[in-house]
Amino acid sequence: MEAPARLRMNRTALVPVALLALCVVPLAFAAPWLPVLLLIPVGVAAWVLRTGVDIDDEGLTLQALLGRRRVPWTDVAGIRVARRGDLWLVTTAGTELKLPVMRARDLPQLAALSGGRIPLSAQ
Repeated sequence: MEAPARLRMNRTALVPVALLALCVVPLAFAAPWLPVLLLIPVGVAAWVLRTGVDIDDEGLTLQALLGRRRVPWTDVAGIRVARRGDLWLVTTAGTELKLPVMRARDLPQLAALSGGRIPLSAQ
């Protein structure tokens, strides 16, 4: 069994987070209760680093900031592409789960990593 493929947000997204932190620092020390504002860039950085999709031989794991959801390949019915290019995982139960950080342009990579379980075909 191979190590799971980890699809995460590009780390360059941390550059604006660092700029946000620089902008918040002067404001955070303007009053005794304002240092709580420093939690905003920390939370956004955690979201950038954690959110994504792990793909392995057993299925997909959807990672969010505060949780994860495991979907075995036997429960995957297909992929739906939304109007804005977002990808949604359709399960055999009829539910849909948003694939974080994945867009329509990532379909070929997703099809390749699925080992043929998600075919890449035009309809």
